[in-house]
Amino acid sequence: MSESTGVVFPIVDGRRSTVATGRAVVADALRAVDPIGATACERETHWRAGYLVHFRRLVEAGLPTADAALTIARDGLASTHGRLKWGDPDAADQPLSSAFGQHPAPVATEVVEGSGEVERELTVPYKGRRLGGDDLRRQVEDWIARGVAEPSLAGIVDEVLAHPEWLSLPDRTVVVLGAAAEMGPLRSLLRWGGTVAAVDLPRAGVWEPVLAEAGRSAGRLLVPARPGDGPLATRAGGDLIHDLATAGTWVGGLPRRLVLGNYVYADGATNVRVSAAVDALSEHIRGMRGPGEVALSFLATPTDIFAVPTEAVAASVDAYAHRRVSKILRVPLRTLSGGRLLRRNYVPGEDPGLNDSVVTQQGPNYLLAKRIQRWRAAVARDEGAPVSFHIAPPTRTRSVIKNRALAAAYAGAHRFGIEVFEPGTSNTLMAALLVHDIMTGPRASLGHPWLDEAHGAVHGGLWRTAYDPRSALGLAALLGVGASR
Repeated sequence: MSESTGVVFPIVDGRRSTVATGRAVVADALRAVDPIGATACERETHWRAGYLVHFRRLVEAGLPTADAALTIARDGLASTHGRLKWGDPDAADQPLSSAFGQHPAPVATEVVEGSGEVERELTVPYKGRRLGGDDLRRQVEDWIARGVAEPSLAGIVDEVLAHPEWLSLPDRTVVVLGAAAEMGPLRSLLRWGGTVAAVDLPRAGVWEPVLAEAGRSAGRLLVPARPGDGPLATRAGGDLIHDLATAGTWVGGLPRRLVLGNYVYADGATNVRVSAAVDALSEHIRGMRGPGEVALSFLATPTDIFAVPTEAVAASVDAYAHRRVSKILRVPLRTLSGGRLLRRNYVPGEDPGLNDSVVTQQGPNYLLAKRIQRWRAAVARDEGAPVSFHIAPPTRTRSVIKNRALAAAYAGAHRFGIEVFEPGTSNTLMAALLVHDIMTGPRASLGHPWLDEAHGAVHGGLWRTAYDPRSALGLAALLGVGASR
């Protein structure tokens, strides 16, 4: 995948710099609301090690008012779109918006009609069972009681259980950008009889399992494909980073009202490029189809920085006082580590609290890619667009398991009250929340973007655990190293 074509980082001092660009975007986002923070960000000389304080400031600076948070989001998005470019191998870099002025490649829509039976009730796989009805309600209440999810989750799930006719999202086409993503809703929506338009890289290995799943399902899969007689898996797909014009033409021409679901992921700096590409595509399609015709959907990572309700702070403070790791063990561990291990999650009485669950191994590019999505969700909701945004639980996805340190930390996390979900549980539950949001939306803001983000959050316990997650991560990894193998 070329770093010099498609959506690219700008050239800074003779090379395409992810560090300079990431630092500049964060500073631009802060400038109007927190000029001192913006200056501190611009002066950061070791971005890969020092980025956390500046991303934390993005949340802190927006807490006083909704207008402050929305200003940060709008300015961050404007900087992203202004700084990233459209790279042409035969010409100088152009503005990102010029991507849609290119000539689209020929592409047709192939339809895969599933042959399976429609699942007409919501069931969620969990520990070897499929939970529905009252069993699922009880499990949700258990997650809430154990601090794994916020109390608002119960009402959302209960409403979907009461309206199984919602599951297929009638009269909508759900565009799953990142169709093969483990956390995406593609499989659930197809089981429920929905219409899904799938976009992912043009690689047979990506498409073969997606097409097989669609064939077994009860749904209808729409696939962009290059003309020809070869197997569909070898012709399907599109490259969002390098061919936005074709993607925009195909998605813009899809039938019915659209739900644009952002489930893309890539390693390193490519994650920022693809996140910016999807944001540009989403804005392009919203402009084409009109404000009421396009809903947006996002899943946030729990390993980020969020403002949290005072009830979560109180639960964490209580846990710190009474259990998890005995006070006898906690004191020497903190002393030996110079205070780095087993720190409090919050100062008692914080309202709202600020939870920092960032995993440093994921790096600043990962955090910026996810922040672009959070900014867009907040701004689009403020504009009156239908938006589904939910914090998904820590999950044993392939991208987690391949990182040995993170896999070990997840394996030992239960010792600190953190529940790590299996992919099937996470993606089905998150698909149900998407269904709820689309069928009941657009929903007005709860008063501040941080409140909207916290609504229905399934953070796995990171918000309510006794200890600052990063201060317990190393110990969790040590305890889980054997189980993760």
